[in-house]
Amino acid sequence: MSFFDQTYDVIVVGGGHAGCEAAAAAANMGSSTLLVTMNLQTIAQMSCNPAMGGIAKGQIVREIDAMGGYSGIVSDRTAIQFKMLNKSKGPAMWSPRVQSDRMRFAEEWRLMLEQTPNLDFYQEMVNGLLIEGDRVAGVRTSLGIEIKAKSVILTNGTFLNGLIHIGEKQFGGGRAGERSATGITEQLVDLGFDSGRMKTGTPPRVDGRSLDFSKMIEQPGDEDPQKFSYSDRTKPLTKQRSCQMSYTSPEVHNLLREGFDRSPMFNGRIKSTGPRYCPSIEDKINRFADKDRHQLFVEPEGWDTIEYYVNGFSTSLPEDVQFKALRQVAGFEHVKFFRPGYAIEYDYFPPTQLKHTLETKLVNGLYFAGQINGTTGYEEAASQGLMAGINASLKVSEKDPFILKRDEAYIGVLVDDLITKGTKEPYRMFTSRAEYRTLLRQDNADSRLTPRSFEIGLAREDRMKALEKKEAAAQNLVDFFNSTSIQPEEANPVLEEKGTSPMKQSDKMVKIFSRPQIALEDMLQFNDVKSYVREHDLDTEVLEQAEIRIKYDGYIAKEKANADKLQRLENIKIPDNFDYTKLKSLSFEAREKLSKIRPTTISQASRVSGVSPSDISVMLVYMGR
Repeated sequence: MSFFDQTYDVIVVGGGHAGCEAAAAAANMGSSTLLVTMNLQTIAQMSCNPAMGGIAKGQIVREIDAMGGYSGIVSDRTAIQFKMLNKSKGPAMWSPRVQSDRMRFAEEWRLMLEQTPNLDFYQEMVNGLLIEGDRVAGVRTSLGIEIKAKSVILTNGTFLNGLIHIGEKQFGGGRAGERSATGITEQLVDLGFDSGRMKTGTPPRVDGRSLDFSKMIEQPGDEDPQKFSYSDRTKPLTKQRSCQMSYTSPEVHNLLREGFDRSPMFNGRIKSTGPRYCPSIEDKINRFADKDRHQLFVEPEGWDTIEYYVNGFSTSLPEDVQFKALRQVAGFEHVKFFRPGYAIEYDYFPPTQLKHTLETKLVNGLYFAGQINGTTGYEEAASQGLMAGINASLKVSEKDPFILKRDEAYIGVLVDDLITKGTKEPYRMFTSRAEYRTLLRQDNADSRLTPRSFEIGLAREDRMKALEKKEAAAQNLVDFFNSTSIQPEEANPVLEEKGTSPMKQSDKMVKIFSRPQIALEDMLQFNDVKSYVREHDLDTEVLEQAEIRIKYDGYIAKEKANADKLQRLENIKIPDNFDYTKLKSLSFEAREKLSKIRPTTISQASRVSGVSPSDISVMLVYMGR
């Protein structure tokens, strides 16, 4: 007998970053939603580093925010430092990142979810799914309570049969201090799903009072900090906390090597694959034996706490080895541990078993999001949760699915990579994974995605109006530069100072602005520009948009044309029941891979690993193209 007397539209299992965004999206789209998690006190817990954003990840957070997700707002409200990374490169590479107050981040998420209509909560372990025929019908908890639902989103993170390793010691757990979840993997495997194991790790947490920051290098935030969210519900930081930087040394490395025979990574106890681009310290000194030092970023966990995160020292070595080695790092001579680092192994399900909506191919109405799909990172998880929540809600309402293409969003790249190529190691987003990163900049995520989200009922009307106002202001400023002339006597002092050739006669301002040596701050020295900006009260975002449109217009247009050409293959659909075995001209590998992945378009088929251009030609000929 259940005390849940309703059938929910959507049940979300797990309260991490994926689960929170999934629950918020489904509820905000009008679906009756239940978030079930093992511990309501650890909703949106930052299990690893206390930060959001970074290279490519910052673009994802801005995309989530542009569609009406909560991650950007929560990040802004609980930030203690803001940095725009890669500012010395072109705008396609700019990536926002915040250092977060870990406790307040989780609290803010909890409070925002509690204020979300249509959303209920329940604390307990889900250890099984209710299945009727080929579709999901709800969940079963460890108390035997059955809760009915039209769709279920699994966002179990590292909790599915989680196993924690510290040196020779190992014990069950989903993260430090919390038990693992059991039952779901076994049931899914019985239903025909393939599963695997992955590994991730985390560094020690230390007492800031025991550190000597005078021996470290200060890492302050930006002088003029921006923010993640496009909405007016947040403000940029007015004060910030600095991080610090120190280095390992050959002595540190030698002490760590002494413990390698007790390391679960090297003695065979850990058999699963860890993240290639965020390796443990023992993996780094083993793989990069020629380097005599590695950076360590010492990050405060909040405004007021004394707890610090040692970024770059992720490890599963025995706690005594960790302690002895870290005490040889400059500034850590008297360090006190809050807790040692550890590695964790957990179950995941290869994401080639999903559709682009993140719904499973085997069970109707069942969605996977986050680390269950083999990804790593808060941002990657949150974006999948958002997409799963949107699509579960749309399916329940019998509406068309919401799918982002590779030229529309980093989120589109991430989902397509996962379901088309799969992953055998924790997947992390990088700008290099995107073919169209000039189009997918962090500054234009609202232009790309807010209209699309507004159409499906997630982004609010006030966001659309704010976007329209910003777009008009930016275009009007571009038009101003195109139509306004400047005289040589005003322009030449600035041009000569910047080492670019002087003007000989009056010309349009856009000609000057287009020069690579001239930046926005240089243009703001001219009287007409200063007057225009002051008169129209233009903010940083509008000015930045105008500058990018003028300076990178040619690059953007070229990349858009390339994307449009490839769209031709995206429009050629492959029937659901297409029999690849009939095409004897396809390579054996192509027939095998395509039969397994079951791509929906020729474009997706061309991205499947092992499918060659000649295989695509065969399919095009067969389809009369």
